[in-house]
Amino acid sequence: MKTVLIVLSAGGLDLARQLQPTLEGAAVHGLAGRADEADLVFHDTMAHLRRLHIEGAAIVGLCAAGILIRAIAPVLSGKRSDAPVVALAEDGSAAVPLIGGHHGANDLAVRIADACGGIAAVTTAGDIRLGFSLDDPPPGWRISNPEQVKPITASLLAGDGARLEIQAGTADWLAKGPWREDTAAQVIVTDRLRPVASDALVLHSPTLAIGVGCERGTTTGELQRLVEETLRDAGLAPQSIAAIGSLDLKIDEPAVHQVAASLGAPACFFDAARLEKESPRLQTPSEIVFQETGCHGVAEGAALALAGPEGELIVAKRKSRRATCAIARSPHDIDTDQGQRRGHLSIVGIGPGDPAWRSPEATATLSEAEFLVGYDRYLDLVADVGGQAERRAYGLGQEADRVCDALTLAGEGHRVALVCSGDAGIYALASLVFETLETAADPVWRRAAITVAPGISAMQAAAARAGAPLGHDFCAISLSDLMTPRRVILERLTAAAAGDFVTALYNPQSARRRDLLRQAQETFLESRPETTPVVIARNLGRVDETVSITTLAELDTDAVDMLTMVIVGNSESRILNHVDGARVFTPRGYGMAP
Repeated sequence: MKTVLIVLSAGGLDLARQLQPTLEGAAVHGLAGRADEADLVFHDTMAHLRRLHIEGAAIVGLCAAGILIRAIAPVLSGKRSDAPVVALAEDGSAAVPLIGGHHGANDLAVRIADACGGIAAVTTAGDIRLGFSLDDPPPGWRISNPEQVKPITASLLAGDGARLEIQAGTADWLAKGPWREDTAAQVIVTDRLRPVASDALVLHSPTLAIGVGCERGTTTGELQRLVEETLRDAGLAPQSIAAIGSLDLKIDEPAVHQVAASLGAPACFFDAARLEKESPRLQTPSEIVFQETGCHGVAEGAALALAGPEGELIVAKRKSRRATCAIARSPHDIDTDQGQRRGHLSIVGIGPGDPAWRSPEATATLSEAEFLVGYDRYLDLVADVGGQAERRAYGLGQEADRVCDALTLAGEGHRVALVCSGDAGIYALASLVFETLETAADPVWRRAAITVAPGISAMQAAAARAGAPLGHDFCAISLSDLMTPRRVILERLTAAAAGDFVTALYNPQSARRRDLLRQAQETFLESRPETTPVVIARNLGRVDETVSITTLAELDTDAVDMLTMVIVGNSESRILNHVDGARVFTPRGYGMAP
């Protein structure tokens, strides 16, 4: 989760800068005209705050609490999902968590207050009087019956107390509670399945580790059934699974990751040498497995590796037709930062450049990445959300280098964002990634998970600025003959003209390529009226954006460059003279519908 410091005056800028290291590289966003030296400058405070909250950013506003409340109130979704919002006095004297107290706002306020020498005005009763919140347990802990949190907390705050029964783990975070034995209210900490009294709050400690092994291509269903049956037969709670472990050769095995996701637990992978260190503790070592993998047991070894030196194997290896499963228990909360995680490559479309046109998914992906890879100009456009990510900037013409670098980093287990302008799948790098994988020279490249985050394309942005020229069937053609033979481009222009498609022309003209746009104009004039609308949009989403509307006959091709998007209407497209300026639209024929 990214953190953003909102500054509305010059006086708050210095304090925001001082807090950035404490908040691990939080971005500073400043109001235009008052804090222009911020990392990102915005003009509409209320709209900017709402957008950040919708995107899931933690907001620290160096301003009056009322501003934050009025801005965010319309987009609040619920206690268990809203991101943290903290109001901070400009002199650092008070930090007040307003929203998301149990989603990080309370902790954020305390960290800020400690750094500023001020007061964290935490108002949630549990935190103040008990020193903990039962509905906000530490990472990895699960609440079996959340409906019992409120009555148990009420009993503790009223002085009636509750009994604490620890069956698994240490539950150190609950140590200071006002526990007593002579009361009906009860909190049970366990990693087992068991019937409990209706008034007991059941907390599951992250003390169990599952180790799995499987043949290549094992179905998720088979592995899922094996894990579920093993847990059920042992009377163990799935909510206490801290992590699933396996051999690193299985890092790209879909079934392992899908089962881990179903349990809400991370998948951790170990090399054979690490698993072989657990051989003295294995219950069912196998020479056959050693010959195939270099360790005497995958499932048992991985479970024990996760559980740590004090852990014990409580369920020996069980088998299905193509998979194995074992379970170990730790006396403490299991550290899930072990072994290697599967890397993730996100191919992110950031839109034309304006942050307001960047999707929440793209912003969240960028803020969570460890590496940002892309054309240097594109990386500059997302400087406000890069967080602590390492930038890997490339120049024009280095598209293949960018893709190989991103795949290598992701294959090594990192979270990587490959940054593309517009939409990642439209004349951008998503297709090159998959093309590269098709003939992958490095097997490590295939290890990573890959997702594509869409963005607003240049033709969508241009169409929106101009009205609705893409209202009916349309196509897109790139006029760059660097990657497409000139003959093919001309054939596609002829086909688009013959089919009466509204046509978006990408890469229309450069300093060297000066005639294809003129040929496109001539081709369309052969089958469309001279008055056909043409949209010319340059530098969309940037400070020097220009959008103009002309006709096919009057199009000045010399005024177009590589930063321009050209949209040629079809024979039905029209220009509407509106009070706010000309608009282009292409009727879809709703009036003719039966």
